[in-house]
Amino acid sequence: MSASHSAQGKEAPYYYVPADSVHPVRASFSLLLTLLGAALWINSYEAGFWLFIVGIIGLFVVLYGWFGDAIRESESGMNSVRVDYSYRWSMAWFIFSEVMFFSAFFGALWYAREVTTPWLSDLDHQTLLWPNFTGAWPNFGPAGVVSEFKTVGPFWLPTINTALLLTSGLTLTISHHALRAGNRGKTIFWLLATVVLGFTFVACQAYEYYHAYTELNLRFDSGAYGSLFYMLTGFHGFHVILGATFLTVILIRLLKGHFSANHHFGFEGAAWYWHFVDVVWLGLYLFVYWF
Repeated sequence: MSASHSAQGKEAPYYYVPADSVHPVRASFSLLLTLLGAALWINSYEAGFWLFIVGIIGLFVVLYGWFGDAIRESESGMNSVRVDYSYRWSMAWFIFSEVMFFSAFFGALWYAREVTTPWLSDLDHQTLLWPNFTGAWPNFGPAGVVSEFKTVGPFWLPTINTALLLTSGLTLTISHHALRAGNRGKTIFWLLATVVLGFTFVACQAYEYYHAYTELNLRFDSGAYGSLFYMLTGFHGFHVILGATFLTVILIRLLKGHFSANHHFGFEGAAWYWHFVDVVWLGLYLFVYWF
């Protein structure tokens, strides 16, 4: 499609509808294999592990093809302004669903620390349920059923990780402004810096987990504190990996000449997600490591 047709396509008052696709069916089948394999794996069936691996690989292959089709449609000018609005609203609702996801875990942390722990330590419950249970947070459970552990404080790795993520948000914003100004070289440089900072965060968190397990004896089964610590920080780390992967794909697309100053929702969508990850980490830094 010529450049003139591409420009007209972006502004045309129509809504592009893709042709019938096999991607949803293949994705569903891959997810079925993944979940079936996981269920068999945790129940000690040897075939479960291999089904899980095949499902995960199949899902990545499907997503590669599916997103590739979407990129080709965008770069060939098939997406009108209405399609662009649709993408933006879809990304906004997706991030809202992620907000609700993390809100549930933050709510669980607050409820365990501020409601159930003091409630179980009052005199009546100590007499009827667990004698000598203390209302301190964290605790080792009634009668010391949880192995003794140490908590993870804010210094120094969590603080270093906070600096890494906040800096990455700044470099990503600089990259975005450079793209809007049409400066592709500056855009690529600062986006590359963002990707490096993101994966450095992941490496630091992996080391933190190693330290917590081997030196602090803090494990997933270390009572409510251990479970919530790893659920919150683990899911956040998973989202950082996803976000850094999104940005890596955007970086590759920039190197291939994709995006323009006025047409770059792929970049913006990944940037929205990354800033959301930054905000979630600030909540974790305050309520998990400090308070």
